Amino acid sequence: MLNRKVTYRLYPNVEQEARLQETLGLHQRLYNTALEERIRVYQETGKGLSFADQCKVLTQWRKAVPALAGLNAQSEQVTLKRLHLAFQHFFRRVKNGETPGFPRFKNIHRYPGWGYKTHGDGWK
Repeated sequence: MLNRKVTYRLYPNVEQEARLQETLGLHQRLYNTALEERIRVYQETGKGLSFADQCKVLTQWRKAVPALAGLNAQSEQVTLKRLHLAFQHFFRRVKNGETPGFPRFKNIHRYPGWGYKTHGDGWK
């Protein structure tokens, strides 16, 4: 089976635009919070967090933050996966002797968007 990336151009009304911006902001804050959590845990314990560890923590965050609970859980996992891949690429570059480029905190204007794991999952 062939995997494809599909990008849609939306023409939202004012209310939909506000909701989309809110969703983008939540995903951006989730990314930054997860990055902060990885840095903090490494400084305290000397060990890093894995993607699976952060998915477990995400469940607790969703219980504590109602706004996160309103988002699709799989799309939040895709955001955590994006951070996980950034760290994988960082460590690959360190190992190969390239310029590493540690994963950065993202400004809302430099956060490209969010994704869904499977087709039709969570978007209506």
